[in-house]
Amino acid sequence: MSALGKVVRSGVGRRRVQTLVIGLATMMAVAASVLGGSLLVVSGAPFDDAFTKQHGAHLSVQFDAGKVGAARLSRSKDTEGVSSAAGPFPTTTVTPRSEGAGPEWPITVVGRGDLGRDVDEVALLDGRWPTRSGEIVLSADSSIFATMGMKIAFPDLSGDPALTVVGVARSVTQTADAWVVPSQMPALTAPGSGGYQMLYRFTDAGTAAQVIAGGKAVTQSLPPGAAVGEQSWLTVKKTAEQDTAVYVPFLIAFGALGLVMSVLIVGNVVASAVGTGTRRIGILKAVGFTPAQVVRAYVGQALIPAAIGTALGVLAGHLLAVPVLAEAEEVYGTSSLTVAPWVDLAVIAGVLGLVAATAWASAWRAGRLRTVDALAVGRTASAGRGRWAARLAGRLPLPQPVALGLARPFVRPARSLAMGTAVLFGAVAVTFTVGMGASLGEVMKARAHDAADVVVPTPLPDFGPQGPATEKQPEVDPAAVAAAIEAAAGTGKYYSAATVRATVSGLTGTVNVNAFTGDASWGGYTMVSGRWIGNPGEAVVPTPFLAATGTRIGDTLTLNGLAEPVTVRIVGEVLDPRNDGMQVFTDASTLTIAHPDLAETSHHIAVTSGTDVTGYVDALNKDLAPLGVTARAGGLDSGSDMVVTLNALSAILTLMLVAVAALGVLNGVLLDTRERVREIGVHKALGMTPRQTVAMVLTSVVLTGLVAGALGVPLGVALHGWVVPAMGDSVGLRLPRSVIAVYHAAELLPLALGGLLIATLGALLPAGWAARARTAIALRTE
Repeated sequence: MSALGKVVRSGVGRRRVQTLVIGLATMMAVAASVLGGSLLVVSGAPFDDAFTKQHGAHLSVQFDAGKVGAARLSRSKDTEGVSSAAGPFPTTTVTPRSEGAGPEWPITVVGRGDLGRDVDEVALLDGRWPTRSGEIVLSADSSIFATMGMKIAFPDLSGDPALTVVGVARSVTQTADAWVVPSQMPALTAPGSGGYQMLYRFTDAGTAAQVIAGGKAVTQSLPPGAAVGEQSWLTVKKTAEQDTAVYVPFLIAFGALGLVMSVLIVGNVVASAVGTGTRRIGILKAVGFTPAQVVRAYVGQALIPAAIGTALGVLAGHLLAVPVLAEAEEVYGTSSLTVAPWVDLAVIAGVLGLVAATAWASAWRAGRLRTVDALAVGRTASAGRGRWAARLAGRLPLPQPVALGLARPFVRPARSLAMGTAVLFGAVAVTFTVGMGASLGEVMKARAHDAADVVVPTPLPDFGPQGPATEKQPEVDPAAVAAAIEAAAGTGKYYSAATVRATVSGLTGTVNVNAFTGDASWGGYTMVSGRWIGNPGEAVVPTPFLAATGTRIGDTLTLNGLAEPVTVRIVGEVLDPRNDGMQVFTDASTLTIAHPDLAETSHHIAVTSGTDVTGYVDALNKDLAPLGVTARAGGLDSGSDMVVTLNALSAILTLMLVAVAALGVLNGVLLDTRERVREIGVHKALGMTPRQTVAMVLTSVVLTGLVAGALGVPLGVALHGWVVPAMGDSVGLRLPRSVIAVYHAAELLPLALGGLLIATLGALLPAGWAARARTAIALRTE
């Protein structure tokens, strides 16, 4: 081994605490960076690849066949800005019934003769494409679980047509729930309900404004009202990516905190090593080391633990990515998503390069020191530095050890600043994590709508084999259940909710239509803007629904797939992430004609003040038992895998940041106590007890911890105010103030004291070492 290698190895072995600090700081930064970079790639790459391969449609538009004909729609292909188009394809909304047990939900069926080529080339996943009437291909995203050869009937249509499933396919831009040959469409189309679908690709469609402009261009020459719905590829892309995109702003914040802390700690450790090893540097130069070799020695001492921390960080990043990538795999079927190798290489090169540059900048002073000057300089600080602070602390009515400790940060201000910065970032991380947990809790409350004291859930459907009608369970009568609730002693406010499925023109798949009987405004529904429904014909919808349909408060929309179309006016925007935000909330009377039998109904009850909930539930269940339903205390289930994953990730990364901050304090206090070992020996010789020594060392970080905590809390609140709305935007949700303003005055003081706790934890070990040092040995130490 070369002489330079021996110096590097001995330095790493001698400074074990500094080595651990650099390694852990680097590991945390690399883990967050690998995880964030991987999710950023994964969130977009699969959809982009599939969209390019299948020539996805930039815009799919549904037209009313009663207002515009196929020939006129075909001419829209020549509109300026349209690079290619497909259609018109006949389309309709029908409600199928499959052979097995399962829900009967409306689907959008399109008549296409082939898979397509230039626009929206449908990917066949199983089976084959239909070649004649009586055959159907289902979308992999359809609500029907498809098996080859199964029969699908349409009992609501004349002639009771029945189709055989011959394939399963996927359209990257979700242009249909099922496909048949065009000759099959007349049998599936009720009189006056048919339409046409046109699929367009534009020369410029990278932004929402460009897609909107393209849509206006192709429809401006058509009769007013001919276009009844449209869907942009950007909306589909955002929906496909949102399962992983929500993590990106959160991980960027932690990755940035980790990188900045790594730079500060590496710079501080190397600078401290140079400052305390000045005499050693002089000896190295005296025996022939050049200035460049001295600098490389200290850079190497930083790079070795950084390289180990980087390797561990890459491993940790891969392990933490497993549960998040698993969610993304569900979006893209059976494809296996892994961390891209180039992300690992980019993070490794970036972090190690940053560490090397920081270490070089801090070690450069070692190379410039003159040999004679380095040999002549001792380790102790300037005798006059911090005198004014010591005199001021001595006048305070405090025990002498405490006064000595309070003055210590002013003797080594640069070192105190470095320790304070580490504590600052730890306090920022803790404050941010507490706020994010509270915000996610508010989102889950809005998701669950669990403000009710008692709930009578919807009876679970029987998914077993369907026997004769006489063997089926009797349907529950919602009116009878409501009457029992109203008659029960202790019932305060209550409402019932029923959910049906419908379609919206221009969108594939179904939306949940939640119909309420009674005032549900108290049930935990968090409004973003507008107001709650107050009259029949009104509706509130979540933000993703507004984005997907291109509507806003005050607009009207038509719900299809029911007994007849229902038109509602949007009066409010509600926070509800369920079903990807594809929800409509309205009054039950709005659906009276289109869906008069709302049998699958849940009931939500708020008991009167002073009523025992357990006793109320027991008494109510006696009345409900003959009706076939059961009441239970509390709201509906509010669990979410995403929230569990986010909370777990934030806890892990925060603990890592706090550990790095505490180790940064430990490193600084350890250096300080080693420099003061003779001074500590003098104090002990004059009568300072071990307990007083511990108090002196711990007090030396009190000011640093308090100031860092006081600054870290507002910075953590500011970081939370940036990251949480960005996370909501990544999944298409606008978050109300109640979700963002989650910090309370009573919480801020304990959070500010968190900086003091971190600093104290970091100083405990050096304080114990100083307390155990023998007086005679300490006095002999130079």
